[in-house]
Amino acid sequence: MKITVINGANINMLGIREPDIYGSENYNTLVKTVEDYCRVNDIDVDIYQSNHEGDLVDKIQSCYQKSDGIVINPGAYTHTSVALLDALKAVSIPSVEVHISDVPSREDFRQISYIRPACKKTITGHGIAGYVEAIEFLQKFITESKEK
Repeated sequence: MKITVINGANINMLGIREPDIYGSENYNTLVKTVEDYCRVNDIDVDIYQSNHEGDLVDKIQSCYQKSDGIVINPGAYTHTSVALLDALKAVSIPSVEVHISDVPSREDFRQISYIRPACKKTITGHGIAGYVEAIEFLQKFITESKEK
């Protein structure tokens, strides 16, 4: 099984950017947590981060016929990017939207997710552990889909 983890704007600043909201763990910890989980569970994982919307679209498109699932945290592009929604719809790969912070308790403008309609599930407010939850969900979803 191959899972692609895509991180958007400012995720590389974890541990620096507003630790009271996003926690004190840094981006390297996020990557190590995901890689360790995937290694133990025999999952091929590709982890990607960009602050540029078009690069994120390109990465989603590159998953076509190569990845079984996508975990995506678009950062602020969640609330603005129809392009990411369209890319996820185009590749038609089971996807999970992840947010480190508790988005429902935040500003009004953060309550809109343009990518959610293309995702099987949203995980919010569980810190970097939310990434592992997303991968676990995709493992089960993909395995069950193949059995049908």
